[in-house]
Amino acid sequence: MLKKGEVKMIHKMLLTGLSKSEVARKLGINRNTVIKYSKLPEGYLPTIKRAPAITIVDPYLPDIARMLEEANKMDIHIPVSAIYKEIKKLGYSGGLRRVHEITRRHKLRERVKEEETLIRFETDRAHQMQVDWVEFRKDGLSAFVATMGYSRVSYVEYVTDERVDTLIKCHINAFNYFGGVPKEGLYDNMKTVIIKRNVYGAGKHKFNEQFRDFAKHCGMELKVAPEQSDKVPLGYKPYRAQTKGKVERFNHFLRYSFHNVLKVRLAMMGYKINLENANAEVMDWLTYDANARIHKTTLKVPFDLLEEEQPHLLPLPKTYKGIHPLKVTAQSLAQPELESTYDTFNIPNRDMQAYDNLIPLVALSLLSSVNMGGIAWS
Repeated sequence: MLKKGEVKMIHKMLLTGLSKSEVARKLGINRNTVIKYSKLPEGYLPTIKRAPAITIVDPYLPDIARMLEEANKMDIHIPVSAIYKEIKKLGYSGGLRRVHEITRRHKLRERVKEEETLIRFETDRAHQMQVDWVEFRKDGLSAFVATMGYSRVSYVEYVTDERVDTLIKCHINAFNYFGGVPKEGLYDNMKTVIIKRNVYGAGKHKFNEQFRDFAKHCGMELKVAPEQSDKVPLGYKPYRAQTKGKVERFNHFLRYSFHNVLKVRLAMMGYKINLENANAEVMDWLTYDANARIHKTTLKVPFDLLEEEQPHLLPLPKTYKGIHPLKVTAQSLAQPELESTYDTFNIPNRDMQAYDNLIPLVALSLLSSVNMGGIAWS
């Protein structure tokens, strides 16, 4: 983290005409650091960012939660002193007062009475990633948000549009951030993902062909969060009511704990939030706050759980070069009765006599082309 004077010096040197590489050499810092701070507004005040302090009790929070859950099921009360003795057997070396303080900070007793389970892992390691857009219309920005279902690690990227090519680029950046590709991605009614629901039957939807091709290229299966109006087919196990709850809860956290706070901080310096400063700041926030804190649901640090997930992720895909037009045309011709978002050729039905009549004309055309310098062959 650079000091205030160093940030000012970067701006001054760049104004004199020095390149970013020259500024980096003169200040003895990395060129990427120069690039990062050059995009921030002049007068920007850097803040010291540290990962949340891990207490000696934190590794035992899941054990404490399980004890409280079992006690709640049997409708009995266990005091903190009893919990303290149990986790000491597991290796805890701190004091009783610290256990009481951390248990109260995370409101474990209150939450165990309100929820079925404190610790939930509805999806297996590397199985699912939940994706959503968060719109900030007053700022002309949207945030792409992807949250891993098991670890709860989230990736955020600010953009100025929600087109399918932007969505694909954000996915590639998210996969690089996570260190691999999940087995499935879960979406709602994003127009860049789903064209029409239940086209091929209950739970079988028509996807945007380009995004479907990208997902296939990555080896990721596409899933759509069901609506209340959807008919559930026989033998189909429906999702829980809050299917996309993990990413939606994070969206709220992003809006009120990061975006609004950054807007106020920049406004106090006379600046507005924009694409550059938002993306520069959000990566630090993810690294030092959002993914480094103890998650309220898992009672573990998301980054720690991501280490468990990464060996199970699919490998990062090769460069995606886009969908080939012939793929789209072939699919459209194979299923002419279905709607298509891509233009297709209209091939009329003709009898064989019509083609026989065309043969002399084609032959004459080719002969004349050859006589004029072999244009047909070129």
